[in-house]
Amino acid sequence: MPDSLRLALTILACLAVALWAWRRFHRRSFWLIAAYPLTALSVRATWRKVALGCGLTKKRARWAFTLTPGALVSTGTVKVRRRFRRVAVDTKPWMWLPMPTRHGWRATLHLLEGQIPDDYAQAAERLAHSWGVHAVRVSSPRPGRLVINTTIRDPLVQVDRLSPSTDLLKVTVGRLETGKPWVIDFRTVPHWINAGATQSGKSNLANALLVGLAPQPVALVGFDLKGGVEFTPYAARLSALATERAECTRLLADLIGMMIDRMGLCRMTGARNIWQLPAAVRPVPVVVLVDELAELYLMADKSEKDDIARTSTALLRIGQLGRAFGIYLFCSGQRIGSDLGPGVTALRAQCSGRICHRVNDPETATMTLGDLDPAALVSARAIPAQTPGVAIVASQDGQWYRARSFYVAENTAEHAAKTYAHLTPSWDDLTAAQPVDVPA
Repeated sequence: MPDSLRLALTILACLAVALWAWRRFHRRSFWLIAAYPLTALSVRATWRKVALGCGLTKKRARWAFTLTPGALVSTGTVKVRRRFRRVAVDTKPWMWLPMPTRHGWRATLHLLEGQIPDDYAQAAERLAHSWGVHAVRVSSPRPGRLVINTTIRDPLVQVDRLSPSTDLLKVTVGRLETGKPWVIDFRTVPHWINAGATQSGKSNLANALLVGLAPQPVALVGFDLKGGVEFTPYAARLSALATERAECTRLLADLIGMMIDRMGLCRMTGARNIWQLPAAVRPVPVVVLVDELAELYLMADKSEKDDIARTSTALLRIGQLGRAFGIYLFCSGQRIGSDLGPGVTALRAQCSGRICHRVNDPETATMTLGDLDPAALVSARAIPAQTPGVAIVASQDGQWYRARSFYVAENTAEHAAKTYAHLTPSWDDLTAAQPVDVPA
């Protein structure tokens, strides 16, 4: 082998190894400097064919020179001549140059006449296969414009922990598919439904939430109808814990009484909610953690009918009125369906925060996400069992996202509960009505 060829092969091999190492150990810079420019040019150059194949073009008339057959000459051949006339052509939507993102790229389109964002949402899977990317999501920031967000690889395969939030009632529990932190903010979205089958990550999310709330000046209340096996290890940080239906009824009655006392306090001081009260008299916020929501609505015999009705009414009242008075709900369950009764459906309407992990039946996914976006329902049904912690989240910005919670071991949550046990408010103090001197 000639020395020049050997040298060229060596240089190519070293270059390939360097590129592989660059992509392996610093993927972000590799994507921005090396991969993105080629991807942007390729997407822009092939957009016409992709749009045509995905049914996103429109027929328009254009003036053009065309070859048309003329008269038949004596030799038997057809004389062809050029003619300037209007012809129908496929017009693609105008695409700006794709811009890089952390996990892919985004491009802004100008919609053609008669098109709506849903046309592109229905073609999202075809676009993803055409470009060879993990997923395509579309959004419309204003009429006539569409933003296509592509994810080249699944960012939820491995989720690194982020620094905890320092704001009251705000907890960073994981990461969204966009790369941004997944934040549960009770001040913005006061009530949540968290659905998921066994081993789907539902309990892990509750652990992450407890770890985030434990160091904050809030009261935590638990409803655990699994006999207390879920929340008893965290009892040191819980102001109250109910493990049987009778205890749940009494605890809900205490919460309703607390809410009524706070109503009177706000009325006396002229405040619309507790956050308008002076800090010296502001009551402690209360986060109610409910595990196995369906157990509160299941009726073994008719003797439980009245208890279930009281429980359903109390939860619904908290969902309707609790936000203004600092009482927030986080309800979890494996099975959440309309067959549990109208109380569940009414409670769902008050819970604007929706989280759906992998579920065993379509009714639970429909109950959790069906009234938001059909595409979110399809994505929830497609969550594989091999990815615990992955969920579909209805966020506070009005959009839905795939997300994954951090892994929080049970002993980690138990350690946090014991470490911050001194911050646990006494339930007797919380439920005692305290008179307040209102300035004249």
